[in-house]
Amino acid sequence: MPSEPGSAEPRRPPNGTYRIETWGCQMNVHDSEKVAGALEAEGLVRAGAAIEADVVLLNTCSVRERAAEKFFSEVGRLRPLKRRRPDVILGVCGCVAQEQGEALLDRAPHVDFVLGPRAAPGAVGSLVRRLRAGDESARRTVDVEIRDDSIRFPFDRIRRDPASPGKAYVTVVEGCNHRCSFCVVPRTRGPEICKPLPDVLAEVRALVARGILEVELLGQTVNAFRDERGRRLGDLLRAVAEIDGLRRLRFTTSHPAQMTDSLIDAMAAARPKVCPYLHLPVQSGSSSVLRAMRRGYDREGYLGRVARLRERYPAIALGTDVVAGFPGEGEREFEETLTLLEEVGFDTVYAFAYSPRPGTEALALGDPVPGEEKLDRLARLQARQKALQAARNRVWVGRTLEVLVEGRSKKRAWEACGRTPQNRVVNFSGAPRPGTIVAVEILGSSAYSLGGRLAPPAP
Repeated sequence: MPSEPGSAEPRRPPNGTYRIETWGCQMNVHDSEKVAGALEAEGLVRAGAAIEADVVLLNTCSVRERAAEKFFSEVGRLRPLKRRRPDVILGVCGCVAQEQGEALLDRAPHVDFVLGPRAAPGAVGSLVRRLRAGDESARRTVDVEIRDDSIRFPFDRIRRDPASPGKAYVTVVEGCNHRCSFCVVPRTRGPEICKPLPDVLAEVRALVARGILEVELLGQTVNAFRDERGRRLGDLLRAVAEIDGLRRLRFTTSHPAQMTDSLIDAMAAARPKVCPYLHLPVQSGSSSVLRAMRRGYDREGYLGRVARLRERYPAIALGTDVVAGFPGEGEREFEETLTLLEEVGFDTVYAFAYSPRPGTEALALGDPVPGEEKLDRLARLQARQKALQAARNRVWVGRTLEVLVEGRSKKRAWEACGRTPQNRVVNFSGAPRPGTIVAVEILGSSAYSLGGRLAPPAP
């Protein structure tokens, strides 16, 4: 938009601007925060949109076909921008970058470089610096090395999401040693490597000193944590929970096969700081499908972990992931998944139709469930869970809950939005400062959120 008559043209940052588009899980979001920190160390400033940026990075996810398709669609839309402004630096990071490597440059020749998830934070700064200085030898760089030092990215250089000032991610495990037959993560993220426990504590203390109230410990399999002295995730939870000023502690994502009694006991011992919410992906309610998925547990084993969790932490809310239409899933196996939803009583379910992924063992099983049948099962599953969630959310009406304010509601700009310790989304009237914890009186509910108003101050 042209400037108003007599007004000065807006000044561009002297060292340029960047924009990062991110797909995927919390790990990818946090990776983007690290990459942002590396770019800001080079003097770049965050831009509001890709069209305004001098450096555009696409941080990708390949866990599901749809996420990869969204990336390829976006990289195609950026081709005209690159033609109009050939000086714009366009890079691809993340799991698709790791998976595709050189092939990605062949498919999208307007891309300047490709960096895998364990290479990007350490390599992106110098690479962008070289390209902006006119070093053509840096162009078309492909770096997909699985680096062990990626876990030690300096936490004081991480550019935390300004939209969520009260909470922060801390990576404690990178990579995955499981070999689930449908999953690309071990190939794109590499083997497990853990951050030393003292390093985690130092990072959390620094965050709390900056006003962070909630920390979420991250790992592809976070409960695989084991530091060089043999300390496990339970030991880490107890240590982090002792940090003064920290109000909430979460961790994700956990593998059911590693949800040990000792870890559950540690969660119970560290409450209420360890939030009463756990994401525990089940993937299927059928033992035969779970065997084909190579998950390392069966239906009964999963239900046993749930029973133990609720015995030691009765208030805990549970989330999960479910795949519909995996090879070998017939109507009977699918019904077993539906009954599992009711038996467990999940508070949130992320459900997806199965899509074969390159390089996975499940490719050998073919894709026998027709696409229409997958989508039908997915719709039935989502409808069943929606009804269950709506019923579970109604029990909160009339209560007053602690809510960590995250910002404004996405649907109604006049409302604030935040989350309870049980990870429920709450939209409520008022304008409290993001990053604070407030008391909210719950007045209504839906399947996906609660609604309310700021509670009056206590007399």
